[in-house]
Amino acid sequence: MESETENKSAADASYKDESVPFSHITAVATGWMFDFAFVSLCRHFKEGKLDAFNETLSNVEAFSQSVKGACHNEKTMICAFLARVMHGKQLDVLFEDDTRVMPLMSAAKIWSKLEDTVADERLFKNINILLLVQSVAVCLEKGQRSSASSVLEWFENNHEFPQNLRVKLSTIVTKADTYHPFLMSFSFSRLQETIQSYLDAYLEKNPSDFLIKAATKTIQSSENIEGLEDVVTQDCLLSDMAKSTVERKKKERAVCLRTKRKLLSTKITDIWTPDMCKKAFVSVRRLSENELSLTTEKSPDTVKVQKVRRPHQKWTPQLDKYLKDGVKRHGQGKWSRILLDYDFEGRTGTMLKDRWRVLLKAHEVS
Repeated sequence: MESETENKSAADASYKDESVPFSHITAVATGWMFDFAFVSLCRHFKEGKLDAFNETLSNVEAFSQSVKGACHNEKTMICAFLARVMHGKQLDVLFEDDTRVMPLMSAAKIWSKLEDTVADERLFKNINILLLVQSVAVCLEKGQRSSASSVLEWFENNHEFPQNLRVKLSTIVTKADTYHPFLMSFSFSRLQETIQSYLDAYLEKNPSDFLIKAATKTIQSSENIEGLEDVVTQDCLLSDMAKSTVERKKKERAVCLRTKRKLLSTKITDIWTPDMCKKAFVSVRRLSENELSLTTEKSPDTVKVQKVRRPHQKWTPQLDKYLKDGVKRHGQGKWSRILLDYDFEGRTGTMLKDRWRVLLKAHEVS
């Protein structure tokens, strides 16, 4: 009797599984994975982990092509916004067809479309101002005074631009005062912190932690090593699914002979185009130093400029000053945050740490 009951239960379960189209199950599961990738992206942004951020961004791209709904479209736009801010200090990275539109300028365009996602109107305006100020400040830090002037002109023509703020920034650009107190008060680190406040409020209002909670419960209920190994295996399977999705999209695009590529287009209806590359950071284009200084409209040939690596350079007094100022502002060991505030000419966090040790041994710092 007991055996018949078990068989009946198994049959009922099988019937219930078959009664739900697998495509519907796939859609729900993909939505969960997209939410998990979105939360992970926000975490990497907060921690300033560029490589992990770019890798997760490629997963968001893959999942976003399969999920539907206003909420997911909204999150996709936020991801596009975060990508531009994350690369905000790299003036030779392009997200737009117009080579004059640098990352933070592109971020400002997307931010204007996210106003409905911000409950605090004051927070929205603060981020707007920070994006505008830092778009100018980053150009001055790189020694691109003409580009800074071009930024002001672009914002005046394409964005809401308070007149008093324009006068203030115009004066700073004219004097090329990179370390003006006004720019320091609206620093890049403050921009990141303010955006993080926005993300915290958004995630609280729009929870995206179903998989996180489920994984946490599974780990907490694991009583032995085998249980933990199962969790790791499941995590690997999720990762493999994400990679396989990206590879599948890549094969589908292989038949297309398109040359123009965008990373997270600013169009709400077309966040990623079918001819996207498989990695988020690979699709951006780098310009030469001469092109960065130009403020006139570029010719179509400029999109073919290849990446050029800068040769290794010795540490200069100016770079040492950046390092000392960065440690003073963020503290020793916060190399990734310091890298975001200054131009160290391609150096990594490890290089900053090694240089700091040299300065310590030379008793130049304490």
